[in-house]
Amino acid sequence: MYMLSRVKDVVRVPPDKLNEPIDEIALQILNEEYSGLYDKELGIIIGVYDVKVEPFGKIYPTDGSVYYEVEMSVLSYKPFNNEVVEGPVVDIKNFGIFVRIGAIDGFVHKSQLTDEYVEYDPTRPAFILKDSRKLIEIGDKVRARIIGISVASEREGPRIQLTMRQPYLGKIA
Repeated sequence: MYMLSRVKDVVRVPPDKLNEPIDEIALQILNEEYSGLYDKELGIIIGVYDVKVEPFGKIYPTDGSVYYEVEMSVLSYKPFNNEVVEGPVVDIKNFGIFVRIGAIDGFVHKSQLTDEYVEYDPTRPAFILKDSRKLIEIGDKVRARIIGISVASEREGPRIQLTMRQPYLGKIA
């Protein structure tokens, strides 16, 4: 699920950037710092916009930078269990497929592709569904359900496990 949130923070502006417009510099620094970051409450932060910077900052004796309080809008994507998602197949390995869902890729193990027997064809690369003789290849659009979310670290973000073994899920014709 995509979310828009309003967040408060403090941004550190280095001395060499103080001659530039503070709103533009703060936006640039915050996007570099937050984009791609995973937060338990917000999910994966896609980007920062609409930054309001307090006009007066603080300078600490040991640092020449200026610290400004900011309020910003954050666009994020937070996956949740049982959410049905759609996206293109972006990679195929002999053990499963990777599906682009919003800002991240989810993984479908080959045992979760379908109820049919599947076979990996390394020459394409693709999975062949034995009974129906259908193919799942890179670029195909699929519909899947999130069955697991695990988080290793804030920088790596969550790992999303998907299934396509339920009614109305699978390759979209």
